[in-house]
Amino acid sequence: DLPSDDWINNVSETFVYSNHRKSTLIDPYVSPMDRRKMVEGWFVEEMPDLNQNNPFMSRYLIQNSIWWIEYLGLQGLRQDTYPYPFREFMTDWTCDIMDEYPNFNIVGEEWVDNHAIVGYWQRGAVNRDGYTSCLPSLMDFPMRTAVQRGLTEDEGWSTGLNRIYENLGNDFIYPDPWNMVIFPDNHDMSRVFTQVDEDYDLYKMVITYYVTMRGIPQIYYGTEILMSNPGTDSHGIIRSDFPGGWKGDQVNAFTGKGLSPRQKEAQAWMKKLLNWRKSNDVIHSGKLMHFIPHEGVYAFFRYNNDETVMVVFNKSNEVRSIDADQYVERLSGYTRGKDVTTGTVLEFAGSGQLPPRSCFILELMR
Repeated sequence: DLPSDDWINNVSETFVYSNHRKSTLIDPYVSPMDRRKMVEGWFVEEMPDLNQNNPFMSRYLIQNSIWWIEYLGLQGLRQDTYPYPFREFMTDWTCDIMDEYPNFNIVGEEWVDNHAIVGYWQRGAVNRDGYTSCLPSLMDFPMRTAVQRGLTEDEGWSTGLNRIYENLGNDFIYPDPWNMVIFPDNHDMSRVFTQVDEDYDLYKMVITYYVTMRGIPQIYYGTEILMSNPGTDSHGIIRSDFPGGWKGDQVNAFTGKGLSPRQKEAQAWMKKLLNWRKSNDVIHSGKLMHFIPHEGVYAFFRYNNDETVMVVFNKSNEVRSIDADQYVERLSGYTRGKDVTTGTVLEFAGSGQLPPRSCFILELMR
């Protein structure tokens, strides 16, 4: 019982899938037919594709969104599959919401590993085709891929830790990289513990990176107890219930009942790490400087006028020393650092030893 014949795209035609080619929206040489199929085709057969070029549909969606924000007192929205609607409508939608609620936040899902395509949609982007947006934030899929691959592949000129280093250097493409949502996994992909082949050392490196990096970290439920999906990419398994939430559960992660010693260790470690993060402005808003990886060691610093934190990874299978000369720009005046989760103190003058496959978050001391 549609209000009008053009309420839904392709409703009276033979079913048409979207071609899912996001690049068609910004490609200067694109076939108009290919671009039209991207936005007017249906995502899947069960999901009718709404026609936001219909002014009544457009106004309905915008007013509906504002109503829910006001009614529930929302602080932010995550917009799934952001590039699939008509992009002119997405400008109207984001701008109307942000005009109504200037301190609101909206994060768009643009699942590609191309920084240029992701950055195209963010508010403040200067695009050659003149397209503008009021979208404050996007999901940082390029970072997720770089971190996962960089930690699980061998070291090389453009692989391993260098992949992570080079990826971060592409932040110049984003109008506001500090408002990007960063994440090791989500409900649509293998859990991070599975992504790193259930290697606990690599798992700790992943989480350490995301909770100290620029941006807004998103941690999927169950990551703190090493939930995984070995041997399958089934969304039903990836989205399994959190243990202990239902009567009759044999494992209860709220109380620790049935958790393995390693799971309990991971849960306690992450709890300590996140509680430390909550009260540290240097992580929330401090500046960032990173250094070229060397011999399997990568370090970056978060700092402001009052505090400096060094985050350092030793991915190699050998003991490494902290090379104070390499990091002199940020270590100058500091003699040691205390790890926030273990209390371990590393001296930088010759004895700052990094065990194999380890990571540290060091509060620097003079």
